[in-house]
Amino acid sequence: MLLLPIPLAVALVLAFLAARAALLREGPRLFPVLLGVAALQGVVISLVQHYGVRELLFLQPVTAASVPPLAYLAFRQAAVSAPRWPRDFVHLLTPLLLLPALLVGQSGSPLLPDAVLVIIFVGYGGAILVQAGSGTGLPLASLGQGALPSRIWQAVGAALILSAVSDAAIAYALHEGLAWLRPLIVSLVSSLALLSIGLLALVGGRPEREDASTAPDERHTATAPRTTDPDDLEIVARLDTLMNEERVFLDPDLTLARLARRLGLPAKVLSAAVNRTTGENISRQVNARRIRHACELLGQGENVTAAMLASGFNTKSNFNREFLRVTGKTPSAFRSTCSEA
Repeated sequence: MLLLPIPLAVALVLAFLAARAALLREGPRLFPVLLGVAALQGVVISLVQHYGVRELLFLQPVTAASVPPLAYLAFRQAAVSAPRWPRDFVHLLTPLLLLPALLVGQSGSPLLPDAVLVIIFVGYGGAILVQAGSGTGLPLASLGQGALPSRIWQAVGAALILSAVSDAAIAYALHEGLAWLRPLIVSLVSSLALLSIGLLALVGGRPEREDASTAPDERHTATAPRTTDPDDLEIVARLDTLMNEERVFLDPDLTLARLARRLGLPAKVLSAAVNRTTGENISRQVNARRIRHACELLGQGENVTAAMLASGFNTKSNFNREFLRVTGKTPSAFRSTCSEA
């Protein structure tokens, strides 16, 4: 009976997702590249750790070092702003940092390549965690998905940091004479990290072309204090007019960046004005309008799924959560009340 190592099984799944994303042109252009490199990493780990192909041992840290910068660039392209040449693509040179470390490692410092890998994984993982910390900080993420894109990207950042922890664990195991633990640690932790990257297929969406003005460099939360600043009030009034007259909130692919462009404002300015004026983030403001529209449809006898889709929501979980938040009832309970009235 043929048994596949865990990393190889994960690699096959990622290869399928990469091919699907490339053929269907789903998500940003970097998604298939990221998924493909992650799949390659799974294959290399399997060949080296489980099939004893020692000739590929030098390739394992190089492919590993390629994943974090690609994940970061994919994150920027999918959720923040389009990468700009050459500033952002300098990150693709990150694996070159390993070359001198590998040379020095061969001459008597075997732990140096692992130390460089830890820095790379922690650095990029931490950057993704920080920038994905708030849904209002992702101007290209669909507002209809709620906090899902932010949470998945945070999971990716955490998985990269977990990979760095695994390298430290491997170094400790080798120091303590427990070399037999190395394949187990590499297989389990790398598989979890690669699978987290595969989760990005859930939030791929369609990329937008953005300029630097839409990239947020400030973070705002739904607990920001209310204000009566005339500029903020004017921005919110313009937003309300756009919502009322053109009902843009019904667009399931609506993003903060698109709203900002329609109003001729940087995304960070619009987000800050809404937060300071209403005490809520813009996602909640948009979803509240969607829920009110869904209530109208349910009151007219529409079924829950049809009302959800017609109101701009992409996922039933987010629709149910927002419906309960706004109305205090589940969609089914609200529909039943309307039927009895």
